Amino acid sequence: QLRSVVHDCLAKHMYEAAAFFADKLVTLSGYSPAEVYTLAQAFFCSRQFRRCLQLLRSTELIEKDLRFRYLAARCLAECKEWEECLSVLGGLDAEEPEQLQLPMPRSTVPLGSGINYFSVVCLLRGRVHDALENFPRAVKWYQAALKADPFNYEAFQALVGSHKLSNAEELELVNSLDIPPQQGWLKLLYTSRCKNKAGVGLAPMALSPVHEEEKSTPQAAAAAAAGWGLHDNLDVIACRAEWLYHRGAYAECYTLTASALERDPYATECLPVHLASALELRKKNELFIQGHKLVEEHSDRAVSWFAVGCYYMCSQQYEAARRYFGKATALDRAFAPAWVAFGHAFAAQDESDQAMAAYRTAHRLFPGLHAPLMGMGQEYQRMNNLGLAEQCFSQAARLCPSDPLVANELGVLAYRNRQYEVAAGWLRRALSLVPGGRPTPSWEATLVNLGHTLRKLRQWDAAIECYLQALGLKPGQPGTYSALGYAHHLKGDYNAAIENYHKALGLRPEDVFTAEMLAEAM
Repeated sequence: QLRSVVHDCLAKHMYEAAAFFADKLVTLSGYSPAEVYTLAQAFFCSRQFRRCLQLLRSTELIEKDLRFRYLAARCLAECKEWEECLSVLGGLDAEEPEQLQLPMPRSTVPLGSGINYFSVVCLLRGRVHDALENFPRAVKWYQAALKADPFNYEAFQALVGSHKLSNAEELELVNSLDIPPQQGWLKLLYTSRCKNKAGVGLAPMALSPVHEEEKSTPQAAAAAAAGWGLHDNLDVIACRAEWLYHRGAYAECYTLTASALERDPYATECLPVHLASALELRKKNELFIQGHKLVEEHSDRAVSWFAVGCYYMCSQQYEAARRYFGKATALDRAFAPAWVAFGHAFAAQDESDQAMAAYRTAHRLFPGLHAPLMGMGQEYQRMNNLGLAEQCFSQAARLCPSDPLVANELGVLAYRNRQYEVAAGWLRRALSLVPGGRPTPSWEATLVNLGHTLRKLRQWDAAIECYLQALGLKPGQPGTYSALGYAHHLKGDYNAAIENYHKALGLRPEDVFTAEMLAEAM
C-alpha cells in the first residue's frame, strides 16, 4: 500500500511527498533495490541531484544494474561533472560502443515497446561530449544511440535538429536504421526532416503516406489509403512549412504555421519558421504581438528573444535586433536560427568583422548547416575577396548540393569574375532546383541575374525572355524594365527599347543610365 502511495505521488508530481514516503519504504524493506531506485527517482525529480547520487553510491548496485548506473550518470551530468559522468557510463576514454564496460546487454526491451538502456547511455555520452565541445565524438555516440534504438528521438534531434551532419549523411543514417515496417511513419518523418534543408521538394513526397493530400505515385496513394492518420500532426505540418519556406513560398508557409499555432500557441517546432516567414513578409505588427507574448510567458526560452529580434530586424533597428539575438544565443547555444540571424543583423549594417565572428561560431556549432557558410561567402564577396567567397560557397554546395540559393551565389560570383558561361550554368541550375519546378516571386532576382549573364553572352532573345519572366513574377520593377530596354537596344529593336526605357523612367525618374540610353535610342 505504501508503495502505491509513492508511485501515485510521483505520477502527481508531488516529489517531496514521494521522497518522504519512499524513504520510509526503503527503511521498512531493508534497502530493497526496487525501493532504493524509487527513492533515487524521487530525489532526481525534486532536483536533489547530490542527494540522489549519494544514495546510489551507498549501494553496490551501480556496478550491477545499468538502471542505477544511468541514473547516477544523469545526476553527475546535471552537476556538470562531465569526466566522472563518462567514467560511470562505461569508461572515460571509450570511443566505440563495443569498448563500454556495462553490466547489462545492449537490448533489454523489444524494439518499439520502450527505449533500451544501451541507447540512452550512448545518448548521454553524446550529450557530455557536446557539453565538452568535442563535436565529432558526440556525433559518433548520437549515431550509436539511434542505431541501437531507432525510437530514441532525442538522439535523432541532437543530430538533425542541431545540424551535426550534412544532408547526405543524414539520409544515409536514416536509411541504415532498422525500423519495423509497421512503424513506417517514423522513417518517413525522419526522412522528411532530413530533406527540409535541401529545399528540393522531396519532403511532400516522403510525407505522402502520412499526408492524405499528397498522392503523387500509386505506391504513395496506396499507403495513404492505408492511412497513418498523422496529416494533422504538428510535426508533419512543421515539415511541410519548412519545405515551403525553403521554396520561397513565404505566404503559404505563414498561413500554414499560423493555423497550427492557433491550435497550439506554444508549438516550438513551428515557431522559428513562423517567425522567419513573418519577417520575410514584413509582418511587423504580428512579430511585435508574438514577441511580446512569448517574452511575457516564456522569458527563459531562446525562441522568445529570437521573436523580439525578428521584430527589430523587420523595423530595421539592427542594433536592437543584435542585442536580442545575442540574448537568445546566450540562453541556448544550440538554437541555430538565432546565430544565423545574429550574423545577418551585423551584416545589415556592414559590420563585417562581427558578422563573420557570428557566422564562424555558427559554423563551428552546427557543422552540417550551410547557412553560416553562405553568410561568410556573402561577406567575403562584399569585401571583394572573391577567392575566399568561392571557397565558402563551394563548401556550402558540398554540404547542401540541392539548395538553389547556393547555386545562385556561385552564379553571381562567376559573373563578377567575368566567367559568363559558368555563371549561366550555375544560374540555370539554381532555377532548376527551385522546389516544385516553378519559380516564386522570391526567385525574381535569379531570373534577372540570368538575363544579365545571357546579355553578356550576346544571347539577346534568351535574355529578353528571362527579363519578361522576372516581370511576370514581380511587376513594376524599374531596374528590370531598364535591363529589358537595354537588351532590345543591343538587339537593334529601338521601338521596344524606347518603350521599356519610358516605363523604367516612369517608375524611377532619377535613373541616369536609363535616361542616357533613352536619348541614345531616340
